[in-house]
Amino acid sequence: MSDLFQTAGLSSSAPRPLADRLRPQVISDVEGQDHLIGQDGPIGRMLESGRIASMILWGPPGVGKTTIARLIADHADLEFVQISAVFSGVADLRKAFEAAKARRETGRGTLLFVDEIHRFNRAQQDGFLPYVEEGIVTLIGATTENPSFELNGALLSRAQVFVLKRLDEVALSGLLRRAEEEMGRSLPLTPEGREALMGFSDGDGRYCLTLAEEIFAVNPKQPLDGKGVAKLLQKRAPAYDKSRDEHYNIISALHKSMRGSDPDAALYWLARMLTGGEDPLYIARRVVRFASEDIGLADPTALMIANEAEKTYRFLGSPEGELAIAHAVVHMATAPKSNAVYAGFKAAMKAAKETGSYSPPKHILNAPTKLMKEIGYGEGYAYDHNTNTGFSGQNYFPEEMDRQKFYDPKGRGREAVIKERLERWEALRKGAGT
Repeated sequence: MSDLFQTAGLSSSAPRPLADRLRPQVISDVEGQDHLIGQDGPIGRMLESGRIASMILWGPPGVGKTTIARLIADHADLEFVQISAVFSGVADLRKAFEAAKARRETGRGTLLFVDEIHRFNRAQQDGFLPYVEEGIVTLIGATTENPSFELNGALLSRAQVFVLKRLDEVALSGLLRRAEEEMGRSLPLTPEGREALMGFSDGDGRYCLTLAEEIFAVNPKQPLDGKGVAKLLQKRAPAYDKSRDEHYNIISALHKSMRGSDPDAALYWLARMLTGGEDPLYIARRVVRFASEDIGLADPTALMIANEAEKTYRFLGSPEGELAIAHAVVHMATAPKSNAVYAGFKAAMKAAKETGSYSPPKHILNAPTKLMKEIGYGEGYAYDHNTNTGFSGQNYFPEEMDRQKFYDPKGRGREAVIKERLERWEALRKGAGT
């Protein structure tokens, strides 16, 4: 599709951002996605075979989703049609599909690239299905959100999902070298400044080139070190959206780091959440949950410390109260772990749903009336404090139900003592024949 600049013959002289000028012209120039586009990658194999399937490209901003789609169209000699779910509606889709139909009649195929495809609602997504099934279009959707949550199952069943990675230091270094070749000069940065620039980019290649272009434009007299880069550039907010997939990924990373007894990793993910603007009370609540789920009776103080951290934050607020949460996170990561209470409670809930109509055995029922006593309530109850061991070993499960073992302590931390005690009581119970 031509635009006014092309019609006037001005597009070649119009200013173009560095990131646009450096857009790869061949698939091998794409940085950081060799797991997909390399010879052994799924897209690489598609290109080699000449059979291009519909796909969803899932990844963070600035990692090459649009570029890869364009290059696939070029390689397969397909008409490249791009629409954005942000700016397009049903009418735009209808026009694109009708044009693809007409194009197909002339023997030319169409690659329809839909940017931010997750922004189309479910009904709009369903509209793609017949055109994809009939081969009228080869669909490539790009999304920054988890397709499992945002896209219809019917659409996902007709398209392969490929995950693009954030650009690592090697990939970003390659982009900066290409930028220097394009500009004909080196970036005025010390090695430390170059590393800082890549750190500010946060894995986003387009943003990395935008920052590099800004440094080229300023052209400082002396190479900038890390502090100089930080002073010159405004660091953007970390890639963290409290309402999106990354939110759940990072809280999961915090939880699993604590479970894995790694206080350093746990502190890192805590810091990532806080610097990303997460509500500290949300984190505090998750730490309280962790104390019950993953530590339990292995360290009973863990739950107390988690609750005190939440109270301290409410009292002090940010930033002082965040230290209390960090205190709790480190305690959780370094405490002995046991999910025995968590697992036991789940098992007990399952058994309760299956046996919810059973009554307690009569010997443990209170008998406040004469009638209750006459029908056997409380008869034969053994008062544990009156036994020699302080343990009667009586049955407390319903008579219709076999004895169950729900709580099985792991033997770590304080649970080692609990485990020993339970084993002693079990031996007494068997000795008493109950």
